[in-house]
Amino acid sequence: MNKFFSLLLLLVLAFQLKAETDKKLVYKINIKQEIGSTSLIHLQNGLHHATKENADYVLLDMNTYGGAVMEADSMRTAILNFHIPVYVFINNNAASAGALISIACDKIFMTLSANIGAATVVDGGTGEKAPDKYQSYMRSLIRSTAESHGRDTIIEQKGDTVYKWKRDPRIAEAMVDERVVVPGIIDSTKVLTLTANEALELGYCDGIAQNVNEVITKHIGLSDYEIKTYNPTTFDNIKGFLMNGAVQAFLIMFIIGGIYFELKTPGFGLPSAVAVTAAILYFTPLYMDGFAQNWEILIFVVGLILIAFEIFVIPGFGFAGIAGIVFAVVGLFLSLIGNIDFNFEGVSLGNVTGAVLTVSGGVIMSAVLIVYLASRIGKDGIFRNVALNTDQEGFISVSEAPRQLIGKIGIAATVLRPSGRVIIDDEYYDAVSNGGFIEKGQAIKVMKYENSQVYVSVIKE
Repeated sequence: MNKFFSLLLLLVLAFQLKAETDKKLVYKINIKQEIGSTSLIHLQNGLHHATKENADYVLLDMNTYGGAVMEADSMRTAILNFHIPVYVFINNNAASAGALISIACDKIFMTLSANIGAATVVDGGTGEKAPDKYQSYMRSLIRSTAESHGRDTIIEQKGDTVYKWKRDPRIAEAMVDERVVVPGIIDSTKVLTLTANEALELGYCDGIAQNVNEVITKHIGLSDYEIKTYNPTTFDNIKGFLMNGAVQAFLIMFIIGGIYFELKTPGFGLPSAVAVTAAILYFTPLYMDGFAQNWEILIFVVGLILIAFEIFVIPGFGFAGIAGIVFAVVGLFLSLIGNIDFNFEGVSLGNVTGAVLTVSGGVIMSAVLIVYLASRIGKDGIFRNVALNTDQEGFISVSEAPRQLIGKIGIAATVLRPSGRVIIDDEYYDAVSNGGFIEKGQAIKVMKYENSQVYVSVIKE
């Protein structure tokens, strides 16, 4: 009897194990916000978790009006290269960048009231249509995405073989450019947007459903299934915010601006703290996502070292300073595009363009910030105490310094790193260190006077 019950228990366990094995896993990822760095991270993490969970299908639950082209391009590339079938359920809207992402999916399902299309590139600031070079790129991008699904082979009754696109690239292109004509579908005056029924008729929808469960049971054909949903963490949202192109440009502005003002002021203070914090916030999410590699961050650090060497050790501004600027900018740029050891294969034009715009935007904003803050230092307001408020009585500007100062002994009135002020014969003069730091109070000797500038060296005991 015991053997009978043991055998029965084994059969029950085997049946349950087989039932669990037969149950299909559908991994759902919500795309219900503006397409940008945050939605890109949600998709990347969701696909990663789907792989870890051994999902049978990935289903995007989409409702978006669009967003940034660069992130949309990265999302559609991730979908096209993913090894598990990726379906999308358009739960109302798949406009602009949302249309591009949807077309990349293996199958498209829509609610009866949903729409897909209107993928014209617009200026993010004004909302106006972007120049044609951007439209040209988007036309090619959405056309190649539609073409990636291949063609169906149709055998005509007379024996002729016809190849028909599963998703007609011209229809996708008409979603971008009003000049594209698709006879019987769209003329040359409107950008194409399809309703669910129109999309179903034209091959841009594989089925109409009212909810996710209906998509799975009616169109995917699963009766025994499990749904798991990717739930982004607070850290994911913070990382997505920091990887936004506009935020990265501001971080670059603070990095460059902080470095500049730290080099202009004595000691390690607020400018350094701002620059270091901005650099950490800039590189950390890129490093964690595999964009920024160790050597790219090292290039940036080497650039900073060369700039400091030029300013503190070598008078003037020459090769080391220029090389330092180039290294720093190159490090910032390469960290954005995801290349591997200078291998740019697989790096899209959109990523390169976005990186160029981000870095150049940050550099331009830092220049504006430097000019503005430099004009405010010493003035009334919060920047008044940033300047040295030494009593100006008795101060003599460099342009008034006589050449007889050469060889005279004095003391450093401020830190010279390399520029600052010195006291000679009880008078203040602008001065530049002839090499290295000179601390306040150290004895100095005037070595030369040229270009209306006093050059001094520290007197070593």
